Parts: sequence; structure tokens; C-alpha cells
Amino acid sequence: MQLTVVGCGDAFGAGNRLQTCYFVRSETSTFLIDCGATTLIGLSRLGLSPNDIDTVYVSHLHGDHIGGLPWLLIHAKYVGLRTRPLVIVGPKTTEERFITLTEAVYPGTLASGVNFDLVFVEHEEQVPVEMNGVSVTPFEVHHPSGAPPYAMRFGIDGKTVSFTGDTGWVDVLPEVSRGADLFISECFQYDLEMAMHLDYKTIDANYESLAAKRVLLTHMGQEMLDARGKVDLARYELAEDGMVIDL
Repeated sequence: MQLTVVGCGDAFGAGNRLQTCYFVRSETSTFLIDCGATTLIGLSRLGLSPNDIDTVYVSHLHGDHIGGLPWLLIHAKYVGLRTRPLVIVGPKTTEERFITLTEAVYPGTLASGVNFDLVFVEHEEQVPVEMNGVSVTPFEVHHPSGAPPYAMRFGIDGKTVSFTGDTGWVDVLPEVSRGADLFISECFQYDLEMAMHLDYKTIDANYESLAAKRVLLTHMGQEMLDARGKVDLARYELAEDGMVIDL
């Protein structure tokens, strides 16, 4: 299995980084974890084909995590000439939010039809969804976004990849991370505690309880980027756009 960081930035473009998106290629499936507004640009830069994507797994419904979905659709319709299904797995109202967003930026695109099935599946709290050899279990976290936000724990090719999504510290995170071959944790701030975002000091104070084999810090705001030199690199890896991780 190989995970490529298509974008690891925050919503504000800190550090000139693209918005959240991870491209995962396994033996049985190729999928995205989140699909920020810059996803199509990032895929193109890295030579990754949108047509290879079977599924998009969405953590929560903020634009820097779902804003790329309309562009993925128009690429599939007009450039990729996609014919096989595309599945989008996300919180309740993901389909409604997608329709509203697509109609706002590309009116009539859905009404005029597409040549493939667009399938929506809703997360249910701690109920695994299995698709194309990939299992994902969502855990509700704290990040107000108009629908329940989730951390996600993936089982892929005998490996476990976990992702916090966006959230402040919640007690379920060690359950999400425990034993993971790779735990991807948002780290928006360095030492400023926020209810809806994680900071490095809080993550580090809870490091032992996370019990993951590797921890990748991502979604770093400018303050956190400025403090990168203070990060314990024996414990953490720092995400960069274009980073490739083999598991």
C-alpha cells in the first residue's frame, strides 16, 4: 500500500500548501481521504489519475476537505470520460452538500447527466463500511461543520491507517490511533489550545496514549509551521505536499 500526500495545508494556504487530500493505492482499491478545493491541481502535479479513484472518504463538510468534489466531477465527465461508478462516503447530508456546491459553481452539470453512477454512502458512528477490500470505521470528533465530523480508521491490505480529520482533543482519539501503522493527525497550532483544532503541545502530552507506530502531523497553520524546529522528530513526521509513504 502507498499513501501520497496530495495536500496537507490548512484552509488559509499557510506555507503555500494545498488543501487536505491523501491518495491511497492498495492491492484492491485506489481512493482519496478528503478532497480539498485544490485536489485536482495536486493530482495533476503528481501525475496521479482521477480516473483511478474508486472512492472518496470524507471526514467532514468544510470546503478545504470537500471543495474539490465538483472539480473531480467535471473532470470525470468532460476529461476522464469516466464510465465506472464513483463512491463518496461521508457524514449525513454529504450528498445534499455536494449537489448544492456543484450547482453553485457549475450550474446544470448534474442535470445534464453523467455517464457513470455517482453513489453516496453515509457514515454511521463506529459502524465499519467495507468496500473493495478497504474497511473504514468513523469515530465522531469535535469540529462544527454542519454535520457530524469524523476521525476515520482504515483497514487496508492488513495495515491500519488512521486520520483525525479536523478536531480538538477528544477522548476517542486513542481508540482511533491505537496500533495504527500510520496515524495522521491534524496539528493546526503549536501551543494554542482550541476546542475545534489540535495543537502540538496537546498531541505530545497524549503521545503515549496514542500508541501508533508512526505519527504524521498535518494541517499545520502558520504558527505551527514557524515552530517546526521544536518538534520531536523521534516521535513525529511532518507532512509535506507530494510526500509518498509506503506501508
